[in-house]
Parts: sequence; C-alpha cells; structure tokens
Amino acid sequence: MSPLDALIARSESDLPEVYDHVESEVRSYCRGWPAVMDVAEGSWITDTDGNRYLDFFAGAGALNYGHNNPLLKKPLLEYLSGNKIVHSLDMATVAKTEFLRTFDELILTPRELDYKVQFPGPTGANAVESALKLARKVTGRESIINFTNAFHGMTLGALSVTGNSMKRAGAGIPLVHATPMPYDNYFDGVTEDFHWFERVLDDSGGGLNRPAAVIVETVQGEGGVNVARMEWLQALEQLCRKRDILLIVDDVQMGCGRTGPFFSFEEAGIKPDIVTLSKSISGYGLPMALTLFRRDLDVWSPGEHNGTFRGHNPAFVTAAAALQTYWRDNQFAEETKTKGKLVRERLEAIAATANGVTARGRGMVQGLKFEDADAASAVCRAAFDRGLLLETSGPSDEVVKLLPPLTTSTDDLAAGLDIIAESVATSAA
Repeated sequence: MSPLDALIARSESDLPEVYDHVESEVRSYCRGWPAVMDVAEGSWITDTDGNRYLDFFAGAGALNYGHNNPLLKKPLLEYLSGNKIVHSLDMATVAKTEFLRTFDELILTPRELDYKVQFPGPTGANAVESALKLARKVTGRESIINFTNAFHGMTLGALSVTGNSMKRAGAGIPLVHATPMPYDNYFDGVTEDFHWFERVLDDSGGGLNRPAAVIVETVQGEGGVNVARMEWLQALEQLCRKRDILLIVDDVQMGCGRTGPFFSFEEAGIKPDIVTLSKSISGYGLPMALTLFRRDLDVWSPGEHNGTFRGHNPAFVTAAAALQTYWRDNQFAEETKTKGKLVRERLEAIAATANGVTARGRGMVQGLKFEDADAASAVCRAAFDRGLLLETSGPSDEVVKLLPPLTTSTDDLAAGLDIIAESVATSAA
C-alpha cells in the first residue's frame, strides 16, 4: 500500500460509518480531513470533538470574507425573519433590485465596465456554460480556445475547456469543439508559447478554424496556481481584438478580491468581452453566479438560457452587503495585496528549506510546488493533524494551495504558515 493509499484508508476509518455506507465514493475532501465539522466563524472551523482548524481552504474560494461573517449574517437573518421571498427564478424582487443597483454602483461603474448581468444558475459551471453558449450564438462559430491545465467546471461544456484528464474522462463521451493552447510559461520559458497560438491562427495551413472565443483564467488555481504575466494577458486581449474573437475571463475563483482588485484582470488593464463570477460573489458561501458581458452581446431571447435556482434571494442580500462593506473604496484590495506579499515571503523562506520546492502565486492565492507529488499530499495531511486545512492542486496534485479567507488576520496567517513550515520539515524536507 502506498503512503497516499494508507492516508486515505486511515481517513475513511476516522469518519462515521454512514459515509461509507450511504454516500457515493465520489466524495473527496472528507477523505483528507477525517473530521465531522460543526461550527465555523471567521477563519476557524470546529469539529464535533472540539478540535479547531485554521481554514486555509475557504470553501475552495467561496468564503473570501470568512465563515459566518457577522456583517453579512445580520442582514441575512433580518431578511429571513421578515418572511421575505427566498426563491424567485428571475422575477423582480427587492433583494435582487438592491444587489443589481449596488453591483452597478460599486463595481461596474467605477471600472467603466458597461456590462449586462445575467443570473445563469447557482454555480460557476452554470456561468461558464452560459458564457460559451453566448459566444457561439453571437459569432456563429463553434470552436473555443482553452489553455493547458485550465479548470472551468464539471458540466459537459465546461469540461470541454478543462485540461485535467481525470475530470475530462468522467464525461464518458468525446468532448469536442474546444482546442487547447499552451498557457503562459507552459514550456518553462524555453519556448515562447504564446506565439504558437498566434501562428496557428494566422496560418491558412494550420488547420484551426477561427474560434468563437478564448476562455482563460488569470491564475489557474485548480491547475496548480499558475500565474499568467500581465503582458501575456494584454497580448491575448490584443490577439482577440485583431481577429474578432471574444475574450472570456473565468473569474469564478480569482474574482471578488482573491488577487487584490475585485476582478483579477484589472491589474492587466484589459476588458474582457465576457466574465464569469461565482464562489464568493454571494459573500457568505451561498449559491450564486453571474455571467457579465458587453451590452452589445446581449442577444439572448427571453428564457433561452435559464435555471430554477437563478434567483436565490438570500444570496442577493449577502452579496449586496459584502459589496457595501468591503468595496466602497480600494482599502480592502490593498490590504489583501499586503497580506499576499507577507504570505509569499514566508513561503519563499519555507521553500528554501526543502529540496525541489518552489513558491508561486498572486495576492491571496499562493502555493508550494513539490517535485514529488506525494510530498505535497503528505504536507497537507501533516498540516491537518496540526489543525490547518489545506488542499492540493495541479495535474498531479503536486501543489499545496493556500486560499485563506481574505479577512484572515495577520496573526492567524502567521500561525498557519508556522504549521506549514513544520509540516514541510517533517514530511518533505
């Protein structure tokens, strides 16, 4: 039995029998964190045995403002206690009106983004699916360009533009009408990978039909915390503009301040044609997603893309509260970037203590890449045993990924980084 298999077996035995008896084998996170979680506040989770865990996972980026943030919980409880409408599909409601006005006033207008807002359904995959459908409808073309190591969701359209072979295999059918291209630094700087894409597009013998759109993450979180350079993103936008190709930025995990600014593409100075948001847009971990697009691209017919849970009013309430609390000025974004620099400096120091380990990331998404993928899993398990929740990412799970809530205090960040240092020293040094 390999060390990883042993860890999984141990994890399974630490959970109540009902999980093995009733729940599908598809479950994953509970295998690495064998505890029954009960209470959560801020950056901390407590299990049923009273053990406390510092959360550097944050619901895979769905909890940028922490667990049960009191500034968001108060308006949510007031809304629910008033018997206000919860489910509304796309009917007009008081909560939806307030969210749209707030989002336009605090996010779109200050950034000069003349976007329409679509509520495609409650998940990031819903947002991606609607973005792909819209791009194809607008252009009349079928093909989408995606990038190596990308992750965009688990539904068929989103899987077609996802790179991970294990996740793609789960589709059970061919995933077509998408063409992968090398992401920034895919060849470790040895080959200028961006020009390959440009050359094939312009070569009449290249065999690539003009695509409807390019979909890209500015930082590939699930793909291994791969960070695109600003100049690469700028060149990508220029390529799309010159060739009448729509640019879709998937900001599901990296948006809502994860890299500092509200949108992760702001620092590159680009304006995508379509943007997808989910995860932390509700602010409270409630299901919610948005697809944003240029006003002239709004060619949908009424009901052409819909979903039963696209009008989740409690999420509108907490989303508006989060925007009003944290995004009236640039202070929160600057604090996030400052914290990100502190985390990165510490990770660089930790990496220097072990062979084959490097630090990477941007803002408050950071990671440690291990040449030995098993070492990354061992570090996450050692961290859990010390009271810290971490996940792995990358094609071989070779990256220890840090996604702390953006509201995590510097003291808690330091405590978590101390645990990571100990875990690397005992598991991977």
